[in-house]
Amino acid sequence: MDEKQEPEGIVLTEAQLKSRRQRSIATALALGVLVLLFFAVTLVKGPAVLVRPL
Repeated sequence: MDEKQEPEGIVLTEAQLKSRRQRSIATALALGVLVLLFFAVTLVKGPAVLVRPL
């Protein structure tokens, strides 16, 4: 039971794990900026955003 077992599937190197983490952080930051942009546009437009013709 104390035998070491080889992990199944793909094993990523340290460089690949670091690259994946950096991409994840960049994606999260881009999403956050997009959310802030939508929020700012909504504030600038004000209540007129709800007034539109049917």
